[in-house]
Amino acid sequence: MGEMIQQIYVEYGEMFLRLGLSVLLGGLIGFERETAKKPAGLRTNVLVCLGTTIFVLVAIRTFETYPTAPVDVTRVAAGIITGIGFLGAGTILRTQTDIQGLTSAATIWFVCGIGMAVGLGFYVLAIVSTLIGFLILKGGEFLDSSTD
Repeated sequence: MGEMIQQIYVEYGEMFLRLGLSVLLGGLIGFERETAKKPAGLRTNVLVCLGTTIFVLVAIRTFETYPTAPVDVTRVAAGIITGIGFLGAGTILRTQTDIQGLTSAATIWFVCGIGMAVGLGFYVLAIVSTLIGFLILKGGEFLDSSTD
Protein backbone atom coordinates (compact mmCIF):
# COMPACT_ATOMS: atom_id res chain seq x y z
CA MET A 1 0.00 0.00 0.00
CA GLY A 2 2.82 2.42 0.87
CA GLU A 3 4.40 1.70 -2.51
CA MET A 4 1.13 2.55 -4.27
CA ILE A 5 0.80 5.85 -2.36
CA GLN A 6 4.39 6.75 -3.26
CA GLN A 7 3.65 6.00 -6.93
CA ILE A 8 0.57 8.27 -6.90
CA TYR A 9 2.47 10.99 -5.05
CA VAL A 10 5.26 10.99 -7.63
CA GLU A 11 2.77 11.10 -10.48
CA TYR A 12 0.82 13.97 -8.97
CA GLY A 13 4.01 15.71 -7.89
CA GLU A 14 5.26 15.55 -11.47
CA MET A 15 1.96 16.93 -12.72
CA PHE A 16 2.11 19.83 -10.26
CA LEU A 17 5.70 20.52 -11.33
CA ARG A 18 4.62 20.65 -14.97
CA LEU A 19 1.66 22.90 -14.20
CA GLY A 20 3.81 25.26 -12.15
CA LEU A 21 6.53 25.42 -14.79
CA SER A 22 3.89 26.09 -17.41
CA VAL A 23 2.58 29.06 -15.43
CA LEU A 24 6.10 30.43 -14.93
CA LEU A 25 7.17 30.12 -18.56
CA GLY A 26 3.87 31.38 -19.98
CA GLY A 27 4.05 34.16 -17.40
CA LEU A 28 7.49 35.26 -18.56
CA ILE A 29 6.29 35.66 -22.14
CA GLY A 30 3.03 37.19 -20.94
CA PHE A 31 4.88 39.66 -18.73
CA GLU A 32 6.84 40.90 -21.73
CA ARG A 33 3.65 41.30 -23.75
CA GLU A 34 1.88 43.01 -20.85
CA THR A 35 4.68 45.52 -20.28
CA ALA A 36 4.72 46.21 -24.04
CA LYS A 37 0.97 46.91 -23.72
CA LYS A 38 -0.03 44.30 -26.30
CA PRO A 39 -3.55 42.82 -26.53
CA ALA A 40 -2.55 39.28 -25.52
CA GLY A 41 -0.84 39.96 -22.21
CA LEU A 42 0.04 38.14 -19.02
CA ARG A 43 -3.25 36.37 -18.32
CA THR A 44 -3.78 35.27 -21.91
CA ASN A 45 -0.31 33.79 -22.27
CA VAL A 46 -0.40 32.06 -18.88
CA LEU A 47 -3.81 30.57 -19.61
CA VAL A 48 -2.81 29.37 -23.08
CA CYS A 49 0.37 27.76 -21.75
CA LEU A 50 -1.37 26.23 -18.74
CA GLY A 51 -4.37 25.03 -20.75
CA THR A 52 -2.14 23.35 -23.31
CA THR A 53 -0.19 21.62 -20.54
CA ILE A 54 -3.45 20.42 -18.97
CA PHE A 55 -4.72 18.96 -22.26
CA VAL A 56 -1.44 17.11 -22.80
CA LEU A 57 -1.42 15.80 -19.21
CA VAL A 58 -5.01 14.61 -19.50
CA ALA A 59 -4.13 12.71 -22.68
CA ILE A 60 -1.05 11.15 -21.07
CA ARG A 61 -2.89 10.21 -17.86
CA THR A 62 -5.83 8.80 -19.80
CA PHE A 63 -3.52 6.55 -21.77
CA GLU A 64 -1.69 5.49 -18.58
CA THR A 65 -4.95 4.79 -16.74
CA TYR A 66 -6.79 3.15 -19.63
CA PRO A 67 -4.14 1.59 -21.90
CA THR A 68 -6.78 0.23 -24.30
CA ALA A 69 -8.48 3.62 -24.70
CA PRO A 70 -8.15 5.17 -28.15
CA VAL A 71 -6.08 8.11 -26.88
CA ASP A 72 -3.27 9.47 -29.01
CA VAL A 73 -1.25 12.39 -27.65
CA THR A 74 -0.38 13.48 -31.19
CA ARG A 75 -4.08 13.83 -32.03
CA VAL A 76 -4.61 15.89 -28.90
CA ALA A 77 -1.64 18.07 -29.91
CA ALA A 78 -3.09 18.56 -33.40
CA GLY A 79 -6.43 19.58 -31.89
CA ILE A 80 -4.74 22.05 -29.56
CA ILE A 81 -2.84 23.64 -32.44
CA THR A 82 -6.05 24.00 -34.46
CA GLY A 83 -7.84 25.66 -31.55
CA ILE A 84 -4.94 27.99 -30.87
CA GLY A 85 -4.98 28.98 -34.53
CA PHE A 86 -8.50 30.32 -34.10
CA LEU A 87 -7.55 32.16 -30.93
CA GLY A 88 -4.50 33.68 -32.60
CA ALA A 89 -6.51 34.70 -35.65
CA GLY A 90 -8.77 36.69 -33.38
CA THR A 91 -5.86 38.93 -32.38
CA ILE A 92 -5.06 39.98 -35.96
CA LEU A 93 -6.63 43.20 -37.22
CA ARG A 94 -6.37 44.50 -40.76
CA THR A 95 -6.91 48.15 -41.50
CA GLN A 96 -6.71 49.90 -44.87
CA THR A 97 -3.02 50.60 -44.40
CA ASP A 98 -1.74 48.14 -41.82
CA ILE A 99 -1.99 44.69 -40.28
CA GLN A 100 -1.75 44.58 -36.49
CA GLY A 101 -1.55 41.73 -34.05
CA LEU A 102 0.65 39.32 -35.99
CA THR A 103 3.24 39.14 -33.23
CA SER A 104 0.49 38.65 -30.63
CA ALA A 105 -0.92 35.78 -32.69
CA ALA A 106 2.54 34.26 -33.13
CA THR A 107 3.18 34.63 -29.40
CA ILE A 108 -0.03 32.74 -28.56
CA TRP A 109 1.03 29.97 -30.93
CA PHE A 110 4.56 29.96 -29.46
CA VAL A 111 3.28 29.77 -25.87
CA CYS A 112 1.10 26.84 -26.89
CA GLY A 113 4.27 25.05 -28.02
CA ILE A 114 5.89 25.80 -24.68
CA GLY A 115 2.86 24.34 -22.89
CA MET A 116 3.07 21.20 -25.01
CA ALA A 117 6.78 20.78 -24.31
CA VAL A 118 6.19 21.19 -20.56
CA GLY A 119 3.20 18.83 -20.61
CA LEU A 120 5.28 16.16 -22.32
CA GLY A 121 8.14 16.64 -19.87
CA PHE A 122 10.62 18.31 -22.24
CA TYR A 123 11.73 20.82 -19.63
CA VAL A 124 15.02 21.91 -21.20
CA LEU A 125 13.33 22.46 -24.56
CA ALA A 126 10.58 24.51 -22.91
CA ILE A 127 12.94 26.64 -20.81
CA VAL A 128 15.45 27.33 -23.59
CA SER A 129 12.66 28.09 -26.08
CA THR A 130 11.04 30.48 -23.62
CA LEU A 131 14.30 32.33 -23.08
CA ILE A 132 14.92 32.59 -26.82
CA GLY A 133 11.36 33.78 -27.42
CA PHE A 134 11.62 36.32 -24.61
CA LEU A 135 14.85 37.71 -26.06
CA ILE A 136 13.31 37.91 -29.53
CA LEU A 137 10.28 39.78 -28.17
CA LYS A 138 12.43 42.11 -26.06
CA GLY A 139 14.83 42.78 -28.91
CA GLY A 140 12.05 42.91 -31.48
CA GLU A 141 11.87 46.68 -31.50
CA PHE A 142 15.44 46.71 -32.80
CA LEU A 143 14.87 43.88 -35.27
CA ASP A 144 11.49 44.91 -36.64
CA SER A 145 9.95 48.23 -37.51
CA SER A 146 6.35 47.03 -37.14
CA THR A 147 4.11 48.36 -34.38
CA ASP A 148 3.26 44.90 -33.03
